[in-house]
Amino acid sequence: MQFVYTSDVKTIDIFQVDAFTKSIFKGNPAAVCPVNDWPSDELMQWIATENNVSETAFVLLDSNPLEIRWFSPTVEVDLCGHATLASARILFDEYLRATEKTIIFQYKGGVIRASLAGDLVHLDFPGDEPVSVNDISLLNNVLEYKPDSLFKGKDDYLAVYGNIESVLKAKPNLANLKKLKARGLIISAPGQDTDIVSRCFYPRIGVNEDPVTGSAHTLLTPYWSERLGKLKLTANQASERGGYLECERKGDRIIIGGYTARYSSGKLHLPEAESDIN
Repeated sequence: MQFVYTSDVKTIDIFQVDAFTKSIFKGNPAAVCPVNDWPSDELMQWIATENNVSETAFVLLDSNPLEIRWFSPTVEVDLCGHATLASARILFDEYLRATEKTIIFQYKGGVIRASLAGDLVHLDFPGDEPVSVNDISLLNNVLEYKPDSLFKGKDDYLAVYGNIESVLKAKPNLANLKKLKARGLIISAPGQDTDIVSRCFYPRIGVNEDPVTGSAHTLLTPYWSERLGKLKLTANQASERGGYLECERKGDRIIIGGYTARYSSGKLHLPEAESDIN
């Protein structure tokens, strides 16, 4: 794997990409910052806060596998699908040889493989098996409509409804949702034009409703694959911006495919000394 980049300690390349969509102003916007050396955690958080998109990804170009980290406007997050999708697209387009069609990302929780097939990027994630939660009353002060069932994954709660209308009309109490011991809440139901529909809420990490959440589908796919009796699923995340995902269960791995649309590219102009940031 060979990269082409210039070294400038005063600037960092930055790209903004709308993920899980073919059109700008749709899907989930992510910022991507390929770097030659890791900035400090504090600086990466400042950059993510300034970008003010749901996640900013930092990719260390000199590592093998490529190390990747993600920051929301308020905290570093453990896993982010849409910013990984955006990162892969930028690396394929700007930093890799045209013959290279696979990227391996290393993150704190393991490895993510990205592969390019035409305009579609597939991400290979570890699956997240849903565990049934008997006490649905946990959501009494969060959701106005009682879900049919409730599950818990590694990071999120998953509330399942029998019809799409309950998902589309939901208005969670975000203050009460913050009190749950989880990253956030996914609500889902059978879809109409797709196999499944969902929405995702993460006020604890500064994202009230995420436009499209790749990592949530590592939990959604095992649940709906079992329930619908099929390994391949199409998914619509019914946020205001909306997004489309192609999901497949392969053993304990989840393959998530998505399109991207680049919105902008440029450079961050940073002070020479991080002590200058106040």
